[in-house]
Amino acid sequence: MSVMPRTSTTPQTPAPLSRRFSVAPMMDWTTPHFRYLARILSRHTLLYTEMVTTGALIHGDTERFLRHDPAEYPLALQLGGSDAGELAHCAKLAEQFGFDEVNLNVGCPSDRVQNNMIGACLMGHPDKVAEGVAAMIEATELPVTVKHRIGIDGRESWEDLCEFIETVSAAGCRTFIVHARIAILEGLSPKENRDIPPLKYDWVYRLKQAYPDLEIIINGGIKTFDECHEHLRHTDGVMLGREAYHNPWLLAGVDPVFFGEGAPVQSRHEALRTMLPFIERELERGVYLTHMSRHLLGLFHGMPGGRQFRRYISENAHKPGAGIEVIETALGKVREPEAPAIAEA
Repeated sequence: MSVMPRTSTTPQTPAPLSRRFSVAPMMDWTTPHFRYLARILSRHTLLYTEMVTTGALIHGDTERFLRHDPAEYPLALQLGGSDAGELAHCAKLAEQFGFDEVNLNVGCPSDRVQNNMIGACLMGHPDKVAEGVAAMIEATELPVTVKHRIGIDGRESWEDLCEFIETVSAAGCRTFIVHARIAILEGLSPKENRDIPPLKYDWVYRLKQAYPDLEIIINGGIKTFDECHEHLRHTDGVMLGREAYHNPWLLAGVDPVFFGEGAPVQSRHEALRTMLPFIERELERGVYLTHMSRHLLGLFHGMPGGRQFRRYISENAHKPGAGIEVIETALGKVREPEAPAIAEA
């Protein structure tokens, strides 16, 4: 098993797993480097990996796909797949590699995954999802969860959604993370599927009313803490995606606002300085600076000097031999606040 060693900058005791506030799995975005930054900002936010297909884990470089730092806990692995045996095998791997949850992707609308019976197309096959969930539950002690849409083209009625929930919950799944849009599998790109189908938050609220014994987490288009508070009146948790990535400082307010604990860091500068030893270790391991620095670009979003910070990194991090000095120089272009600047609710 390959996880990175615990260091003095990592929390010694991970927070208990809670789905009250989480960051969505996002391809190319929720990499180990972004997740390390997110954990510096919040101890309690539940983090998810990018989706990893069962085929990649079974036939590819398993350790590379599952590598993570213990600082990232609590951390969930999201799987893409539909074969029950393969899902069970990968659920065992998730447990062996120290993850806290294994999640099945039933929401991705891309053509590439559809052709392999992965993602949102599985909403048309609730029995197959149930079979996979049952196999994973049998294979691991980890909680098994499902992230899905409220429907797909051709199966977008309330009755279809309830059939999906009832079939999969009968297989043992107790937690459903619901993106409050349908996925249109023919005619829209994955990007368009994140914006064009209308959000129907009320459907997710109705799910919680209809199935009070299930844990229902709401996802899709959520940007502010005010919106989170409103959703939490009706559901068990909120999951943020793009907003948490493009404006990661938002996460610094999560622990005080949603968990009643002090923030781990008091300023953006402190957060980035806390991350520097990790960046140095990764550079020594042969990771290119640009693979890490691209996840830092939103940290000073909306701050005086933030544009210069982003520009300097963008213009210099890709150069041969670029090292920690690029980040330090960029940091110097943003004035440090005189008082702590915790994210606002």
